[in-house]
Amino acid sequence: MSQTRIAFIGGGNMARSLVAGLIADDHEPGALTVSDPVAEVRSRLAETYGVHTTDDNAAAAAAAEVIVLAVKPQAAPEVCRALAPHLQRPAPLVISVMAGVTEAAICSWLGGETPLVRSMPNTPVLVQSGAIGLHANAAATAAQRNLAEEILRAGGLTRWVDTEADLDAVTAVSGSGPAYFFLFMEALEQAATAEGLDADTARLLAIQTALGAARMAVESDESPAELRRRVTSPGGTTERALGTLTDGGLEPLLARAVAAARARAQELSQLLGADA
Repeated sequence: MSQTRIAFIGGGNMARSLVAGLIADDHEPGALTVSDPVAEVRSRLAETYGVHTTDDNAAAAAAAEVIVLAVKPQAAPEVCRALAPHLQRPAPLVISVMAGVTEAAICSWLGGETPLVRSMPNTPVLVQSGAIGLHANAAATAAQRNLAEEILRAGGLTRWVDTEADLDAVTAVSGSGPAYFFLFMEALEQAATAEGLDADTARLLAIQTALGAARMAVESDESPAELRRRVTSPGGTTERALGTLTDGGLEPLLARAVAAARARAQELSQLLGADA
């Protein structure tokens, strides 16, 4: 894959993170092109990673084997329609990292049947630690699915879902999920200061505890539920704290939050697809 010609349409955080991950995985910088209208963005990408840059989306896409759509969802109709006349036929693989924009809408704007992989990355992709849901349309071949997974794996863990609708659940769990953990860390930090710890100590302890727990969960063969049981001694401090969280309705509250996020993801998909 190191020589695969990939064009990124949009040079924002998500594209920059994938470029950084690809180069870290030994992808040839000269095979990567990033198109963005902002000169400062292009200059920073070229200087940092040695990739080609341009402000011409059509020129970037014309010779690409893979096109990564990384623009804001609201810009998708205009960008895709402008690209359509310049795509090779048969069409190259298109990967979307745009939240909420459906496969049907993208293919309609691009002018017909297009091999497409829609993905739902989350913000930890910025540090190559993302969780990325993937779904391919019927036009994408097995080889193209594998290629898309290789590219997106540069940003973190990838996972295929069975239906495009499942991406709304991915959005609600891992797409929005980092904010849930940030909120928990923030609340733990505030609780620590209320118990008398200074602000710096409270923040460091909250963040490092979250990091350590995540690493244990990743590296262990045991489920989070089993890990929780193992660190909860009968009659101890952890049992008392967890009982307070459970009595306060943490689990059903989180379930309602995820359901609300999924419902909003579905609403946004309908709004963004209305122009298709």
